[in-house]
Amino acid sequence: MKKTQTILLLLLFIAAISTSKAQDLPFAKAEITVSAEMKKSFQPGGRLLLHLTKQREKEPHLKSDITIAVTPANWDLAIPFQVDAQNKAVMIYNSEKVQSPPSQIYYYQAVYKQNQDDGQENVPGNLISNVDSMLLSDHPQLHLTLGKIIPPNEIVDHKFVKSVVIQSKFLSEFSGRPRYLRASVLLPSGYFKNPGKNYPICYRAPGLNGRYTAVNGHMKDKEFTDWWFTDSAPQVIYVYLDSQGPYGDTYQVDSENNGPCGKALTEELIPAIEKLVHYNPATKMRFLTGYSTGGWVSLGLQVFYPDFFDGTWSYSPDPVDFSHYGLIDIYKDSTIFYNKYGYLQPGRRTIYDEPTFSMKEWIAGENLVSRTGDYRISGGQFGAYNAVFGPKGSDGLPSLMFDPVTGKIDHAIASKWEKYDLKKVLETNWTKLGPKLQGKIWIWTGDADGLYSNVATRFLKMYLDGTQNPKSDAKISFTPLAGHCQEWSDKALLKMIAEKATGK
Repeated sequence: MKKTQTILLLLLFIAAISTSKAQDLPFAKAEITVSAEMKKSFQPGGRLLLHLTKQREKEPHLKSDITIAVTPANWDLAIPFQVDAQNKAVMIYNSEKVQSPPSQIYYYQAVYKQNQDDGQENVPGNLISNVDSMLLSDHPQLHLTLGKIIPPNEIVDHKFVKSVVIQSKFLSEFSGRPRYLRASVLLPSGYFKNPGKNYPICYRAPGLNGRYTAVNGHMKDKEFTDWWFTDSAPQVIYVYLDSQGPYGDTYQVDSENNGPCGKALTEELIPAIEKLVHYNPATKMRFLTGYSTGGWVSLGLQVFYPDFFDGTWSYSPDPVDFSHYGLIDIYKDSTIFYNKYGYLQPGRRTIYDEPTFSMKEWIAGENLVSRTGDYRISGGQFGAYNAVFGPKGSDGLPSLMFDPVTGKIDHAIASKWEKYDLKKVLETNWTKLGPKLQGKIWIWTGDADGLYSNVATRFLKMYLDGTQNPKSDAKISFTPLAGHCQEWSDKALLKMIAEKATGK
């Protein structure tokens, strides 16, 4: 019998407690033990995240009050090591918001973010501990074991659900290691009754960092399945795309940092899917849809591949005009943290225009979870933007479009984003693109979008309304006092696609 080896990681951190007076910050100790069977799964250079929360409803790694993060340098698993939270390499987020009576119970959990093909934290391949609790004190003892690997995703086993997983030649060659493309397919209720029938097909781009496992949610929704498996439901093949990428969402387009994702989608994944379901491209019924990030993706793919796709329904797309990137003009503004009047730039709001989250806070959160200590490898919204739209830096990582601490914009890099600025792409190429996009663009946005994305869509509409030769027939609508993705509905969307496909 083999000896069980235990490897100790000693993490020393500050659990900062804010009060009305300046006080010395109390220290706490945490011992994180990693069992020997994890040794072969461990990848050096990952980001260690310790999550603490007062809430019991969700595991701390899903919703934390405080997060402490560090990228262990030269982590030798054979010996313990210490990380001093006073060291600049250790980052602490939200500690100033903690209220901490001596009897306050905190739940805690550790995650080791190491999956090099997925920028997210709670994804397969990363290491995670069990949840434990403590009474907060000056020196609480935290003992954690990174004893589990987050398992691979699984697709529901159902006759009408298919999954497609292929190794991408294009992306594997780009990265120098195997990379995979994934999608799930929901077949219409009449599919097996009508062999040989040509069905329209719709590719659903998910919201930020969405996965092809979204089909599982629909199959667990009795209201949806009771509707879908009726003869009167839309007879459309519904494909759930996956947006996994090394820096977060790939936006399904070619980029310097993620690789030829658009090429891989259109030349590898989609042909594999359509061969499986017997879709006939000659029918010209290959459609797109999506919401939020998926709204941008569905519109972007239609613009970049105007002949390949036959129409898009895009809900609450991410900014489609980078002169109105939320409330920021990336080409002219000096920083993303403050507006031209010197006020903190808001990043989110309620439908009543109340700011709830500043850009400065947003980026601080993304800096925290990235192994580089800045948002480049956060896997979050701006980490993804930066990797998709920007050039590769001299270190092989995405170049920073703005400084992670000051928010100062590097306009030389910002100018490189222009080729993904959908309004600029249309303005520059309208004579060529305009005729190919007639009858293919449908966009909805709430005019109180929580991420201010409606501003960019307004300016896109103004441009398209003024086009000539041809005059655009894009249908772009806004709902007053509606928030981000508020009117998104798979059922309503599928009905519209069926109507377009059948002409009824």
